Amino acid sequence: MNLTDTKDKEILHAILSTIDEGIHAVDAHGVTIFYNHVAAKLDGVEGEEVLGKHVLDVFPSLTVETSTLLKVVHTGKPIHNEHQSYYNIRGMLIDTVNTTLPIIVDGEIVGAVEIAKDVTRIKQLSEKLLDLQAKVKPADGRPRSAKGESGAKYQLMDIITNDLSFKQLKEKAAKVAQTSSPILIYGETGTGKELFVQAIHNASPRKSAPFIAQNCAAIPSSLLEGILFGTSKGSYTGATDRPGLFEIANGGTLFLDEINSMPLDIQAKLLRVLENGLIRRVGGTKENPVNVRIIAAMNEPAEKCIEEKTLRPDLYYRLNVVNLNIPPLRERKGDIALLAEHFVRKYNFQFGKLVTQINEDVLDLLHAYAWPGNVRELEHAIESAMNIMDGHTITKEHIPQHIAAFDGASYNVMNSTQLIPLREALMETEKNLITEALRKTGGNIQQAAKLLNIPRQTLQYKLTKINDDK
Repeated sequence: MNLTDTKDKEILHAILSTIDEGIHAVDAHGVTIFYNHVAAKLDGVEGEEVLGKHVLDVFPSLTVETSTLLKVVHTGKPIHNEHQSYYNIRGMLIDTVNTTLPIIVDGEIVGAVEIAKDVTRIKQLSEKLLDLQAKVKPADGRPRSAKGESGAKYQLMDIITNDLSFKQLKEKAAKVAQTSSPILIYGETGTGKELFVQAIHNASPRKSAPFIAQNCAAIPSSLLEGILFGTSKGSYTGATDRPGLFEIANGGTLFLDEINSMPLDIQAKLLRVLENGLIRRVGGTKENPVNVRIIAAMNEPAEKCIEEKTLRPDLYYRLNVVNLNIPPLRERKGDIALLAEHFVRKYNFQFGKLVTQINEDVLDLLHAYAWPGNVRELEHAIESAMNIMDGHTITKEHIPQHIAAFDGASYNVMNSTQLIPLREALMETEKNLITEALRKTGGNIQQAAKLLNIPRQTLQYKLTKINDDK
């Protein structure tokens, strides 16, 4: 070996050692040839305990069949984002998500390298949550929260509005609460999707049964299947018999937020549960019936998610039995003052203050601002103001700087000329184009979609939305 080869190896070793993810490489016999300090930290061992040792000697709970490194060495096929649970030589349970690749030289497999991400803490927290939710079981065997409540605290009366279209949305929610059909909710971030979902649950015959909410983007995809459907002992190393959210929510409501963040293969399993009402735990063979109402939500339009292949069309059509579109705050400006006053009362109580007024120039500013964060951003603005003020009146100096610095002049000029808001104008133009395309094609949706140069399912979605708005 020449000097250049040695130097290159030293450079490569230094680079791999500085990467902030666990890297573990073995030779063709399963003996560790590289193991960085991050991998050692994840696995709860020292580097010298692993280097030069066979994988199964350091991690005795693994086998040739369950070790991702040995599996890749033997098959030569890469493994991407696979969940692995195992015990180290000290008996500590480790949970990782691994991507494992074969090392091939001159067409021959000479080893494997693994990049590992630690999910031990996330898994522990998720399992603790499941345990808490399943802890209290009344005589009927259905889980309840520790206080005997469903887990949903908001009612339809808690949704504050003077806006006519929003009142109609509340009326629609009250009607659909009486059935068990799936519901798909669309709304931008901060519009109050979960508030609506909890209110629907509490207005339904299921109000005394569990309400469980899960954000599909908050859990690694490798763990989400087990969280939703449960696990069976032996399904993977370290797995235990544990109910999933479907079993915990049995008889009640399961709210799945950001459903388009759910991996497509799990979406297929969700669709199957919606179709037949049966769930099978990960690694299990027995199918158990569940009676759960599914309410799903997205903060991106469904047609966009379908086009970008983050939402299965068949799941969309199955979920979209009832559709609720929650408008952003900028489309119900008349509610801004009402909501601001509500939040003042709320934080008067929490902070022990006596704020009685919001200055007119502040209200003008709140009406002019675009509110990209919607109702949640408005609440945080009022909370921020009440944290720093001492008197009884909220003035401009108390409002967060990014809102106080907003230039409302352009808004006022537009408002004085009585221009139609851009969003309304675009919606009206879109509606007219769709109507004209359907007229020209005699109502044929497929041909109309071709004329408009959009997918058929997108046109179908837009027609549903137009009909709902009537």
